[in-house]
Amino acid sequence: MVLNYIWIAFFLIAFVIALVRLIFLGDTEVFPAMMDSTFSSSKTAFEISLGLTGVLSLWLGIMKIGEKGGVVNLFARILSPVFTKLFPDIPKGHPVTGSIFMNIAANMLGLDNAATPLGLKAMEQLQELNPKKDTASNPMIMFLVLNTSGLTLIPISIMVYRAQMGAAQPTDIFIPILLATFFSTLAGIIVTSLYQRINLLNRTMLITLLGVSLAVAGIIWGFSQMDKERMNVMSTSIANILLMTIIVGFILAGMRKKVNVYDAFIEGAKDGFSTAVRIIPYLVAILVGIGVFRASGAMDMLIDGISWTVSACGGNTDFVGALPTALMKPLSGSGARGMMVDAMTTYGADSFIGRLSCIFQGSTDTTFYILAVYFGSVSIRYTRHAVACGLLADLAGVIAAIAIGYFFFG
Repeated sequence: MVLNYIWIAFFLIAFVIALVRLIFLGDTEVFPAMMDSTFSSSKTAFEISLGLTGVLSLWLGIMKIGEKGGVVNLFARILSPVFTKLFPDIPKGHPVTGSIFMNIAANMLGLDNAATPLGLKAMEQLQELNPKKDTASNPMIMFLVLNTSGLTLIPISIMVYRAQMGAAQPTDIFIPILLATFFSTLAGIIVTSLYQRINLLNRTMLITLLGVSLAVAGIIWGFSQMDKERMNVMSTSIANILLMTIIVGFILAGMRKKVNVYDAFIEGAKDGFSTAVRIIPYLVAILVGIGVFRASGAMDMLIDGISWTVSACGGNTDFVGALPTALMKPLSGSGARGMMVDAMTTYGADSFIGRLSCIFQGSTDTTFYILAVYFGSVSIRYTRHAVACGLLADLAGVIAAIAIGYFFFG
């Protein structure tokens, strides 16, 4: 229901702004631009879905091997003490906990192509436990918030973009992104737990959060001891080695259980193809709404309004030039990526705005895209508090990114 109101708001706000620009400014290009955006966004949505077909088929095929080989159940048993606290409505030892872990691990390593199909698989399993098939359950919302908060340990793609844009040290945003995304994820967990009345003040969760914090600190320290070239090589190599280890490990586990791994892969791959087709309407809807909103000039007006407000309050407005990336990120990953590249092109890759835009890009994930794709894949209509929790996590990530950006580069 919330997505319904947001989608309507995109069109109504865009139409009113475009009408004002036409009548009072004589801007005759705004309505053609908006119509062009509807067609181009529809095409983009289909191309994204088409591009996901192969990746979904691959990873859901691999996941099916892992299920039949017992690997997913093994992860479920290992994670059961933590997940029973964070997802109290999921039965202890249920295979979905393994799928959730695989999705989160892929996100943390910056492996977007692997994370999406693994997330869709987890969502399908959560839907099997959902008593109201058209309404998001509490575990679904917690899982979505963990995704939208965008916890990333190795922001490979952002470092590659910085290198291409001529940054003197492409990896200098590594630690700031790690810190910002950690705070956004922590905020997402806390906010969602408050909504769902989940008690985080227990021994298991406190030990887990402390352990994760220490692990993050250790990773920060380890990478801080490397030069930029070695850091790039290590981060890329670790991610790819782990990814291939998962694939080979699942196959070996299937062989050990005497599973016909080829047939299991084909079975899972068929699910991947049908899932890719099923999400097309949801992608078209959300991307067209976002495209019209941008083309009307509403995004530019929002940025200008924030700049004026901060300036009127006597605040430092240096960060405002990077805000388009932060505001676009919940709406569109590719749009935010374009904003990030534009900021580095306009102000310089090593400028404060250029670096801050990269921190924004890495601190959160595409909230509305994830909601549309994940909920759309299982035909969820009523999202309850998912949007509110996701956006609050995004807000925490943005605030943390600004503070960390000033601390490191201001």
